[in-house]
Amino acid sequence: MEQLDVWYERYARDHVAKLPADVDASVFGLAYNLLHLSYVLVADLESRIHRPKGWTLPGFRLMFKLWLLGPTRVSDLAEMSAMTRSAVSNAVNTLQRDGLVERRGVPDDRRSVMVALTDRGRQAVSVAFEEQNRREREWFATLTEPEREQLAELVRRLIAARPQD
Repeated sequence: MEQLDVWYERYARDHVAKLPADVDASVFGLAYNLLHLSYVLVADLESRIHRPKGWTLPGFRLMFKLWLLGPTRVSDLAEMSAMTRSAVSNAVNTLQRDGLVERRGVPDDRRSVMVALTDRGRQAVSVAFEEQNRREREWFATLTEPEREQLAELVRRLIAARPQD
């Protein structure tokens, strides 16, 4: 028996194609599937890995960036994460409260704030990344290595060419 969400996408795409308006059912199907995958993947990673630790996936993503980059300005974290500065600030507040990150002033710019992982944060993100990467391997096991690379490159192209308005 076909999964209900897989059936629904095909059903919706077929119905969209019959609409009298000038619509592109293939673009609808692509967007629907990419959105659905992202929702399901985020829900899975959060419920299995991050929520048990008291985190959200965006909170983990910020810590992961700090793990790789070292201390980083809040404004740069926001830009790299496709998050608003206030969303980053809220996430950092929670992570700081839990002893995972710390804020630091920027000596030459009083308005800027740097965020850095604490020792506890570095250890926590290291363990969480191993768990998440194991789960990611399960998610993408159905694809060959060349297929994974091709899909990643296609998604990169979409992100780079996104509408700018």
